[in-house]
Amino acid sequence: MTKLGFQLYSARNFLPFSEIFKKLSAAGYSEVEGYGGIYAGMTDAELSKFKADLDANGLSMPTGHFGLDLLEKEFEQALKIAKALGLEAIYCPHLMPDQRPSDAQGWKAFGKRLSEAGKRYRDAGYVFGWHNHDFEFKALEDGSTPQEQILAGGPDLAWEADIAWVIRGGADPFAWIDRFGDRITAVHVKDIAAKGENLDEDGWADVGHGTVDWKALIAALKKTPVKHYVVEHDNPKDIDRLITRSIASFNAY
Repeated sequence: MTKLGFQLYSARNFLPFSEIFKKLSAAGYSEVEGYGGIYAGMTDAELSKFKADLDANGLSMPTGHFGLDLLEKEFEQALKIAKALGLEAIYCPHLMPDQRPSDAQGWKAFGKRLSEAGKRYRDAGYVFGWHNHDFEFKALEDGSTPQEQILAGGPDLAWEADIAWVIRGGADPFAWIDRFGDRITAVHVKDIAAKGENLDEDGWADVGHGTVDWKALIAALKKTPVKHYVVEHDNPKDIDRLITRSIASFNAY
């Protein structure tokens, strides 16, 4: 059975993480994914305590999100975090609107910049890549998309595919899996509520309780190098419901 992880960003409003780890372990998760807001400012002692809490609950953190500033400007700190928490893969998760290029050439240059930032991490033994949202799938003036330009500019970048954001960006996830599946090393498993539903949760849904055809997607993804599947919900109102229903659905696929 494929292991299922959990993006800790989903639980940011339900702290402390030490209690979340207990819930995840009890529900059958074996992995979590971190994000910069957790560990960017942690001391060595805090990193050790965080890792000990994970270990005590039988959880590992093979993947993590690191902001671009941390990746580019604080390499030693980022590497220390990755080593302390036992990461295998590092993904840059986002680019603020005011930093986003406006044309294909700019996005290709960003892909090159990202790849150059990642070289030191790859040299240190980590998978390094980009995690998408929806804006990367909006057509540019020349008809291409930011996502394909990023991947072209950084041919050695891995891709953590957030499938629900691909769909919200107006794209066909199956077509993207067919075209760039060899770049996909991790996948965010999240679901989209039916139109007009779950408005208090930004239109997201627990895995298996929305409109995304995860059974077919997982079948398609089995042809890719994907190693980590990670549950995410950007704004859940019930963390226990999210944790238990999502893994039950995933395990049934």
